Amino acid sequence: MAIEHISDTARWVAVYRAMESDRPDALFRDPFARQLAGERGQEIVDTLPRGKASAWAMIVRTAVFDELIMRTIASDGIDTIVNLAAGLDARAWRLPLPPTIRWVDVDLPDILAYKQRIIGDAKPVCHYEAIAADLTDAARRHALFTQLGAASQRTLVVTEGLLIYLTAGQVADLATGLHAQPAFRWWLVDLASPRLLKMMARTWGKAVREGNAPFQFAPAEGTDFFRPLGWRTVEFRSTMEDAKRLDRQMAGVWFFRLLSLVATAKKREQWRRFSGAVLLRRSDAPGA
Repeated sequence: MAIEHISDTARWVAVYRAMESDRPDALFRDPFARQLAGERGQEIVDTLPRGKASAWAMIVRTAVFDELIMRTIASDGIDTIVNLAAGLDARAWRLPLPPTIRWVDVDLPDILAYKQRIIGDAKPVCHYEAIAADLTDAARRHALFTQLGAASQRTLVVTEGLLIYLTAGQVADLATGLHAQPAFRWWLVDLASPRLLKMMARTWGKAVREGNAPFQFAPAEGTDFFRPLGWRTVEFRSTMEDAKRLDRQMAGVWFFRLLSLVATAKKREQWRRFSGAVLLRRSDAPGA
């Protein structure tokens, strides 16, 4: 079995960060990725169908999240970043963050302890804190959000690679809980379309289900899912478009580009929104 627990997905993605970091023209460099992934992460990538061929999408997602995080900090005076289901993310060490930023990683205790053990004595570039919490525990989640919201004025919440593993109801509960904290002004997520979810289920569905990490969330209404929950879309970044911009396109992309020449405008927009990074802002924020 390639994936035995949802935390294994963090090792899986860390391999892709290591692959990118090894390139001479790397979009980002994560000096911890190879060690964080470990033999287990490499085994997952080697075992899963199209494991290595799918690296481009995760690499693009990582690079775009980096860009949006840094830009939001600069443009809105963010003082805190709350990284939910942080996994093996090492941005608090590798990004050129302002030293005054408070970065809070939240995840299950075992994965946070593993990350700290691997990173060791390396110093984060900002004020770093790791908080162990099971985000599926509603009472614990509410207490944590209340605690973090009270200690911040302008928070950016990051959920990279999390929502797809939740049900629509769980995502709605999360969105409502985040919106209850006025300091939580921005929310950065990645979003899959229903069509992409079906493709992923055909390729990796059995592996992730057996690891108790099934793919679930891909709302038919896209980013509009968040609107009634108090969040408006500031920016949608198409993975396909960013892959072209960053020169990290998937193999065979020429075929899709050929099809786009004869596709309707509606179909081209569906392809553009196949997957992407979404920057949300609370609807009642000043200036929103």
